Formats: sequence, C-alpha cells, structure tokens
Amino acid sequence: MNLSAEQQQLAKLIDAHVNQYPETELGDEQLLPTIYDYMDAYKRVMDSSNPAQMDYLYQQYDGFYRFAKLLEAIAQGIADGVIEVPKDH
Repeated sequence: MNLSAEQQQLAKLIDAHVNQYPETELGDEQLLPTIYDYMDAYKRVMDSSNPAQMDYLYQQYDGFYRFAKLLEAIAQGIADGVIEVPKDH
C-alpha cells in the first residue's frame, strides 16, 4: 500500500493514544474527553487518503479503527438526537 510517511505517522500516533485505554465501556468513557486533541490528525489522514488506504490503516491499527468508530458513533448520536449539541455551537 502506498502511504505517505505523514499518513502512517499520524495513524500510529492515534493508534498509540487510543490503545492506552481498555476496549471496554469504561475505557471508551475515559477516551472520549481526549479525542478532541487527535481529531485534526485524523482529518489530515482522512483528507489525504483514498478509501483503500483508509481500509488498510484500519486493518493495520486497531486503535485508529476504534477512534474512527467512536467518531462515527458520536456523529450518529448527534444525527439521531440522542446527543444534544448546544445551540450556540
């Protein structure tokens, strides 16, 4: 797979951070307040990668995949109205 050094470095950074937290509900609760600091790095990877590259990174880095799934769950919760977003944002 043809990935840039930056794509791999950022995916590894996110993976290492996420893997500090256990894959449990409590671990996800502990991880949640820390994800903001890694959202820019994730967006940079996402914007510079094609779908095949993203799939490859998800397969290589479990924490990177878990990060993406957590973001997806948050977005779905907002879309469904389960998670309320303050009107001033």
